[in-house]
Amino acid sequence: MGYSALLVAVLGVGAGLLAALRPGAADRVVLIGTGVTTAMPSFVSAMALVSLFSVQLGWFPGPGGTPEGFTDRLYHLTLPAFALAMTFAGLLARVTRSAMLDGLGRDHVEVARARGVARGSLIRRHVLRNALGPVVTVGGTMLAGLLISTAIVETAFDVSGIGSLLVQSVTAKDFAVVQAITLLSVTAFVVVNLVVDLLAPLIDPRLSLNGEGSS
Repeated sequence: MGYSALLVAVLGVGAGLLAALRPGAADRVVLIGTGVTTAMPSFVSAMALVSLFSVQLGWFPGPGGTPEGFTDRLYHLTLPAFALAMTFAGLLARVTRSAMLDGLGRDHVEVARARGVARGSLIRRHVLRNALGPVVTVGGTMLAGLLISTAIVETAFDVSGIGSLLVQSVTAKDFAVVQAITLLSVTAFVVVNLVVDLLAPLIDPRLSLNGEGSS
């Protein structure tokens, strides 16, 4: 999940920024790519990655296997992490693109551009920071959602984890383990949403100022 979360953040935000800041061919490629990844279920992504990178190219090991050491474990988890991250990265890329385009069209951005503010400073100070609010909110929800999606990916790649444990427990009718994993999933959602709410005023100080004004 940590590996997948890192991939979601890097690929999703990076692709969204590329699409928003490079209109034209790059934007169309990102929109088509994210459209495909968001519509593709995790088990289809898993089979496609195994078929291409394990069977045909032989770059990564297939399902199963016993990794030795931290580096080898990361190597074995690369394809499962990508399979788990593809859908979420596509969704986050579209949210990032939309938030960036909305920020680029704001009046204060046009005024800053007319005053001759450098493009890098304009993007960093006036656009990206305002776009981080919805990106962090949606990204936090996706981070908790990774816990649910692990069941399909771990089963497809024969990886021992909480997802495969959930599948085995349902098959064996071990209700105590199913209840524990369900409670863990709900707790993850609650904790992530709490962290996102605490970070929101730090990202956008206007939220805290509005709260003080209303109180």
